[in-house]
Amino acid sequence: MRNRFLNFKKLVVFIVLFSSSFMNAQENKPATWIWYPGDFEINLANQMQNRRTDRGSFFPVFWKMDTFYNLIDFHKDFNLTSPEEVAIAVEGTYNIKIDGQALFGFPKKFTMPAGKHKLSLKVYNQVSVPAIFINGKTVKSDNTWLVTFEDKEWIDETGKTSDQSGTTWLLAGSWNLNDANNSPSKFALPVKKMDAVSVVKSDDGSLYDFGKETFGFIKLNALQGKGTVNIYYGESKEEALSKDNCMTLDYIEVDNASPKDQTMALSKAFRYVQIVPSSGVTIGSVNMLYEYADVKDQGGFRCSDNQINEIYDVAKYTFHLNTREFFIDGIKRDRWVWSGDAYQSYLMNYYLTNDSPTVERTLLALRGKDPVTAHINTIMDYTFYWFLGIYDYYQYTGDTTFIKQFYPRMQSLMEYCLSRRNENGMMQGMSGDWIFIDWADGLSKKGEVSFEQLLLARSLEAMTTCAKIAGDDAGSVKYKDLGAQMKTKIFDKYWNPEKGALVHSFVDGKQTENVTRYANMFAIFFDYFSEAQKQQVKSSVLLNDKIQKITTPYMRFYELESLCAMGEQGYVLKQMKDYWGGMLNLGATTFWEEYNPNKKGAEHLAMYGREFGKSLCHAWGASPIYLLGKYYLGVKPLKPGYSEYEIKPNLGGLEWMEGKVPTPKGEVSVYCSTKEIKVKASEGEGKLVFESQSKPKTNSGTITELAKNKYQLTVQPNVDYQISYKALKNDTKK
Repeated sequence: MRNRFLNFKKLVVFIVLFSSSFMNAQENKPATWIWYPGDFEINLANQMQNRRTDRGSFFPVFWKMDTFYNLIDFHKDFNLTSPEEVAIAVEGTYNIKIDGQALFGFPKKFTMPAGKHKLSLKVYNQVSVPAIFINGKTVKSDNTWLVTFEDKEWIDETGKTSDQSGTTWLLAGSWNLNDANNSPSKFALPVKKMDAVSVVKSDDGSLYDFGKETFGFIKLNALQGKGTVNIYYGESKEEALSKDNCMTLDYIEVDNASPKDQTMALSKAFRYVQIVPSSGVTIGSVNMLYEYADVKDQGGFRCSDNQINEIYDVAKYTFHLNTREFFIDGIKRDRWVWSGDAYQSYLMNYYLTNDSPTVERTLLALRGKDPVTAHINTIMDYTFYWFLGIYDYYQYTGDTTFIKQFYPRMQSLMEYCLSRRNENGMMQGMSGDWIFIDWADGLSKKGEVSFEQLLLARSLEAMTTCAKIAGDDAGSVKYKDLGAQMKTKIFDKYWNPEKGALVHSFVDGKQTENVTRYANMFAIFFDYFSEAQKQQVKSSVLLNDKIQKITTPYMRFYELESLCAMGEQGYVLKQMKDYWGGMLNLGATTFWEEYNPNKKGAEHLAMYGREFGKSLCHAWGASPIYLLGKYYLGVKPLKPGYSEYEIKPNLGGLEWMEGKVPTPKGEVSVYCSTKEIKVKASEGEGKLVFESQSKPKTNSGTITELAKNKYQLTVQPNVDYQISYKALKNDTKK
């Protein structure tokens, strides 16, 4: 009896301590604005993407744009030990109910009584996203609230559930808007003042050079007089000086009897700005408000090659300029969220900023809402990149909440894709579909293109994993079977043993003769080839100059990744120096949408039949961030969220390199020279895999020999490992 009493006392003490700890955690956790998941992201994308102009004309996107639900229910149950005064801020017209009883009017504060109670709000707003901010001692708005766009009874707090009428309930969406006065409708990226580095008189105005590619709002200070000011923007000097052909410009009317400052309404991309005032108008000075996303670098890379270091730094700057509210393609053109461009930004992000919210926002903005009526961005391959983006997000973050929440949108999009297969069960362009692949002269999109089938197979594998996470076991089996069938079809239809490659397409019931790099290089890092096939493809496609070359950084990303996956880091390093170094040699301060070393002078600025049509700051140009992190430092997750990971350094001809790769709760740091390797990690269990001409030694742990000259060391968290070894001679002759 005494033991039972003591156990009861221990239980009471545990409950009290747990309750106290939980209440303290609630008190310390900030309140945040919440909304229906995906609505803020979709609305913000609509606003951002429709800021694009072309010579002063509005230039909207050409795909379907969804919008937010304008009537939302918010709900959460609370159990309070004492009454609480609660402050409230709302975007929209609203009512507040406690246990189903409405409070009078539109209170800014109310008292939540002690005990178990249900707090609910209904918010209506057709102008901006319905959102709430609740802030009490423990009664606070956060992403544990339930939301619905239907007026039904609340069910539970486990995420997506349904009542008998089929109503779907979701956990609220949120970000880091933790200030009642900083509501979602007021969100804007931060800005900071920057000055031009030089000013030169032009024919009838002044040319301002800000030193490098930048983005923001031009500000005219002490603007006075009556007349006009014309502003011509340019990523290059030639563009800013071309009044007739520059792609972005501003015309403003001035009627200021006394000096006034004026900031342009829309942000622009530029390095140079030509400002031409009419007679009678004076400008005291000109500067800019640089607009940026406040995300911090967590990864890094340095090595013995100064040019590679410069390439890495310019890639970082290019990436940051194109990281805005979302991951966009380019800051001058298009300023849109393209799924193919964004997919590469996700991967770069995991090796530099590791900012999950930007990944999530971009995925949600791209997906939009049901019903699905077209491919994402109208492009078939871009739909598949969306699925791949979610799968990679899970691998690098380990986050299952996002997948559980939005699996229904994955499912409906995949069903749309499957419904558009032809009679052979293959993806083929239908009315309204754009098959992009890459900007390449003469690239055929006719028939059943092997590249699209390959992306579908990988997307089905992603769906297999996500269905299991979401508890859809039947769906997981279905997608697994479909993925396996698609892989079999790919090799039955497209593999040509004489060519040692997958052919480009299947037209009129037979293989075409054309071999391109696309499907072949993806099949390498998807690990779809046998080892013998990989070697065939490496020689017959990747290292074969007779196969049409790739000139966009977009597909160079994947070409070089496939070569790195084959251990060709020495060759790839030279390619990086030639390709990205080639842009630097021409004065690039950010990396371009396309680079063809055969072009000369102003030819590099033209694209799409326009003199200055090319984007000189394009997100897909920043791929060295990813390549150097994953394939030179050699760090990648083996299990979701870096619970297990691999470190496989490859110098590729460098004398030394060092860097760090961010993980969900820390980082993996690596130093490697020809004689020494140092590693340290914050979490998870790692496998350091390396090659050495002689038997290596370590200060901690045990080195295991895997094969001749190949070794492995298990890496535990928070241990400084120092390994002495002798690197194998790198093959850099190609």
